[in-house]
Amino acid sequence: MIGSNGRQRISYARGDAPAPGEQDDEIAMGETVRLGLAGLGRIGRFHAANLAGRIPGARLVRIADAAEDVARENAARLGGVKWSTNYEDLLEDPEIEAVVVASPTPLHAEMVAAAAAVGKHVFCEKPVSLELERTRQVIEAVREAGVKLQVGFQRRFDPDYRAAKQRISEDHIGEVYLFRTTLRDMRSPGFDYIKGSGGFFADVTVHDFDAARWLIGEITEVTAAGAALSDPGFEEVGDIDNAVITLRFASGALGIIDNSRAAGYGYECSSEILGHRGTLRIGNHRRVAVETLTPGRACRDYVSDFVERFADAYRAELEHFVRVVRGEAEPQPSGADAAATVLARAAERSHREGRTVRLKRETRDGEIFYEEAD
Repeated sequence: MIGSNGRQRISYARGDAPAPGEQDDEIAMGETVRLGLAGLGRIGRFHAANLAGRIPGARLVRIADAAEDVARENAARLGGVKWSTNYEDLLEDPEIEAVVVASPTPLHAEMVAAAAAVGKHVFCEKPVSLELERTRQVIEAVREAGVKLQVGFQRRFDPDYRAAKQRISEDHIGEVYLFRTTLRDMRSPGFDYIKGSGGFFADVTVHDFDAARWLIGEITEVTAAGAALSDPGFEEVGDIDNAVITLRFASGALGIIDNSRAAGYGYECSSEILGHRGTLRIGNHRRVAVETLTPGRACRDYVSDFVERFADAYRAELEHFVRVVRGEAEPQPSGADAAATVLARAAERSHREGRTVRLKRETRDGEIFYEEAD
């Protein structure tokens, strides 16, 4: 059983973008990939809508959610796809080749392992598990089953972040000195969600940790400070709503992350990478590129949430997953999710204990695993 919980499009892998004006026809020309989706919360509904008509080469066969009315209503909205209240129905459907897991976080590991056991490829929203050992067990189960696992860190598929990654890789800005990133929600998702989210760092900052590793490199130290400032309810459930995190990279570069669940003005995800020859800035995400200026007042139209900001990135990551199922690409990321989860746990420990947490890492079968060194 499971619970509810106007930008350039891309569909390429490993950083190889088509030339301007060139169309990537691989997905449209290949065989259709038949998918099932579990979990029809906010991101699950968005993924389902993409799979039902916006992802070339994908066909959504069945959706599942524990709430019957949610499953039935979404099936009708999606043009009459099959629906169920049982995840097992997706696994037992011989027509389904791969599943998208968008259920609540505590169910991810079990659902990924169950899909792998019956030979179905998996796209799983982050994280695979809040427990490091369970994450490793699932990665091993996927490997032994011979299926592919892709984890949903959509920032890796955003056109702006991919452009920054390419420029860093091509040494446009030289040696990186500083990585700074901001991730702020307009308002909190509500305390029912907060209670099962795994905590602020595992739910919010984990995206920044993944982006930091992907853009800059491996991390050796994490220092975090957080507070419950906008609503006493956060403290009552043992969580926070604002945090500042500093990083030290293995290269010697420094990092600064600031996060908030209650920015008020809109949703913001912006980054800056300072190098010895230049600086990259990613930001200015507005619905329109026009600022309204009047006497005593300037107005900028910010996007309202992560779905609006990363709409194309969410489509692109599923387009990539279709290619993964076909054997045309490798998952991006796969077990690398485990590193971001350990970094989130280190930040939580740093916040609770008021000290820097140092990390060590090792490579196993091509995957990098982190552990706390002290």
